[in-house]
Amino acid sequence: MATELHETIFMAKQERHKNLFLNYRNLNIFPVELLKDEGLQFLERLYMKRNSLTTLPDNLAQKLPNLIELYLHSNNIVIIPEAIGNLARLQSLDLSNNALQFLCPEIGRLRSLRHLRLSNNQLKCLPPEIGDLQELETLDVSMNQLMSLPYRLHRCLSLQNLTADHNLLSHVPRQLCWLHRLNQLSMAANQLTFLPLDLGRSRELQFVFVDNNVNLKGLPSYLYNKVIGCSGCGVSSRVLESDRGEALSQALVGLPPEVKVVGSEADSVVPLEELAMRTLHRIYHHCPTDLNLLPPITLPKSLLDLLQFPLGHCHRCSQAMFTTMYPKLFPLRDTALAGVHRRTTVSFVAYCCSSHCLRTFDLQG
Repeated sequence: MATELHETIFMAKQERHKNLFLNYRNLNIFPVELLKDEGLQFLERLYMKRNSLTTLPDNLAQKLPNLIELYLHSNNIVIIPEAIGNLARLQSLDLSNNALQFLCPEIGRLRSLRHLRLSNNQLKCLPPEIGDLQELETLDVSMNQLMSLPYRLHRCLSLQNLTADHNLLSHVPRQLCWLHRLNQLSMAANQLTFLPLDLGRSRELQFVFVDNNVNLKGLPSYLYNKVIGCSGCGVSSRVLESDRGEALSQALVGLPPEVKVVGSEADSVVPLEELAMRTLHRIYHHCPTDLNLLPPITLPKSLLDLLQFPLGHCHRCSQAMFTTMYPKLFPLRDTALAGVHRRTTVSFVAYCCSSHCLRTFDLQG
């Protein structure tokens, strides 16, 4: 086996191969032949799936400087060296099915990275620096132990596919709704209780899968015309079909702490704080200057953050909302989708900015 490995690498060096396949080689350590002398300067794709590697060499980028794709699926890798950030041309990195418990911040230096696969590891958190990956299109962090996603993930402006199934996530950051290229979001089998008001507002987002989140009882009405998966949702408790008020209360469990008022059709006057925030947002939204550079105003930081990322937008008229909303419930069983989604008791919820929009909202209009 060692002789065959040596000959394979020797041939790759001699003939300046761009692709090298070292899958299923029972490798416990990274082959030293790859790192001798000048390394493999011409190598662009390295496949090392299903071996027994536990780490990577610190000088990997020095010896394989032109790597574009690195496949390390199904090894025993526990840690990735900080030097991984030196692979300036790397576009695809597959570390799924390993034993990673920690991901170094230097992963954020892979500015050419487009595809990052980290599924089936032991990760409990992701470094904020993932938000620096401006070219990232695919992120798969399913089957880990994540309790939250990085706040800065919304900076991955090229992200198209985010998969985070089988984790311990209790909420979806509303900032993800600002990822206007996101086409597919999958967060099945987590501990979600609530989804952002604006989830599905982007026309680009067409596929949303939240199956088997048993405590999730409400879906933003924006998702009504999307391809959704919600089997096994809302089954942790059931309410009488006639008890619409209790169903609405359950659908709103997990509301963001910024929500101070939940209005109804009878509430014709919008609270003053909400009106003030909407006015400030119009002023700041149309100002080309960064919010941080504008003159300070006497608002708590939490409200200043809301100016940049509103709680959501009215599902009827698109008015930004900050501390007040008017929800309207549409049980899925009463919609045209009832025949498609059987094992669920969720409802669509329209979040409106006023009692007028609440009265006039039409789920199918």
